Formats: sequence, C-alpha cells, structure tokens
Amino acid sequence: MKFTAILSVLLCAISVVAAPFTELRRERRATRQRARTVPNKHSLPPQNVTTGNVEGPLSNAVNIQYSSNWAGAVLTGSGYTTVTGTVVVPRPQEPSGGSSRTQYAASAWVGIDGDTCQSAILQTGVDFYIEDGQASFDAWYEWFPNYAYNFDGITINVGDTIKMTVTAESTSSGTAIIDNLSTGRTVSHSFSGESSQLCQSDAEWIIEDFSSGSSLVPFADFNTVTFTDASVTTSDGTTLGVSSATILDIKQNNKVLTDCSTSGDSTVTCSYV
Repeated sequence: MKFTAILSVLLCAISVVAAPFTELRRERRATRQRARTVPNKHSLPPQNVTTGNVEGPLSNAVNIQYSSNWAGAVLTGSGYTTVTGTVVVPRPQEPSGGSSRTQYAASAWVGIDGDTCQSAILQTGVDFYIEDGQASFDAWYEWFPNYAYNFDGITINVGDTIKMTVTAESTSSGTAIIDNLSTGRTVSHSFSGESSQLCQSDAEWIIEDFSSGSSLVPFADFNTVTFTDASVTTSDGTTLGVSSATILDIKQNNKVLTDCSTSGDSTVTCSYV
C-alpha cells in the first residue's frame, strides 16, 4: 500500500514535468537515445546563404551574409583544433504573433567546420524551448551528418553560465564538453573513427534555427545571447579571436530575424529582432 502511494506520487511528478513538452520534444529526446539511423533533430550547414546590405536598426548593416538557419560568427582559416565560448542561458519567448500552442526553439553552439567545409561539423551547445509560457533546455553534442544527442546528468536553467568547448583531435575524432559554471557540473562526449571528415578550417559561434527531420523548427525569440571568451586554437598553439570573423544573420521569408555583431576580440552578440 505504501509502495503504491509512493509510485502514484512519482507518476504524478513525472506527468507534471512532462506536461510542457510537446510530442516533438519527447520524440527528439527519445530519438537521441536510439540508433543514429533514426532521423530527428540535427544541425545543418548554413542554408541559402546570400550577401547584402540592410537598412534599419541592425548593428552590422554592411556586407552581412544571410542564412535561413545560422546567425553568429564564422572564422575561416586552417588547422583549427579547439573552439570555445561561454553564454548565459536566456529566457526564450514566443515570437510576436506566435501561438502558445506551438513549441518554439533555438540553439546556441560552438563548432568546427560546416561553413566552407560542409563534409562534417563537430559541435556542442544548448537548445532553448518555449511552449505555453514554459521554458526548457537541453545540452547536446553532434558530429554532423549524424544526429544530435542529449547529454545526460546535467541540468540547464535560465541564467546559468554555460561554457561550450569542442576539440578536434584528428579529422575523424574529437571531444565535446559542456561546463555549467553556475552549478559546477561538467559533461563530455568523445568521438572516434567518424566516417565524415573534418577539414578544421571553420570555427563557429552560432545561434541556429535547427532542423527536426526535414524542416526547420519554429524559431524562438531568444532575446539576446552573447558568446564571451570566444576563441579558437590552431594546431601550432596559436589562439585567435573573433574580430575578423564573418557575421551571419538569419533571414526567413524575406524578413531578417537576428542582429549579430562582434566586439573586441572575444565577444559575439546576437539579438532577436
């Protein structure tokens, strides 16, 4: 009898936690625990990239590259081994005119390759979700074109400071690390023998409208995300900053949704507009 009562309480607690999540989110989490051959949430290289100028409030309103799914900064070079950046987790919101019955999402991540080299991307980051006023978060890792998988054993909340690091140990092996500096919890994943080869020629600090299956998910208003301590280390031990990086903004249906810029040599800021 006592066991039954305890079980009932636990089941109720689980149902309360699960309530804000749509079937999409549950399926994404389940898929990441199944075989990699099951298609689900993943990042893509920047799609439909164009270059142009924009009138209006954007802080980087000259020579912007636009993509339907990437916003942020990309540095192109050679011999890149480690990319790192730190963000404070924002409180996502439904976009203006959105529906509370729709789940909106976005990702913040750091990575190696995917822009000029599209054969593979080594990346790690945090997903932001908002549905019916309820925010939730996942920390994940990915070696594109395989799918993204959640880290277990780490909790992410609004206001947490998250350090993200990827290291390419070779063109087919590396590590992804998430440090929650607010809680002291660190998780990591090692890759080896990956068939899709890195070029080690792109370093990224990105806000993404990621893909689930073959479609981009409804993009969340993420307010502002700032990557601090953003840097890339090369194979000869040189550390580079972001001051000469190319800026990307997300443009969908002929509407610019983000405003990204760099400041100094180690900061990338993206705002939802």
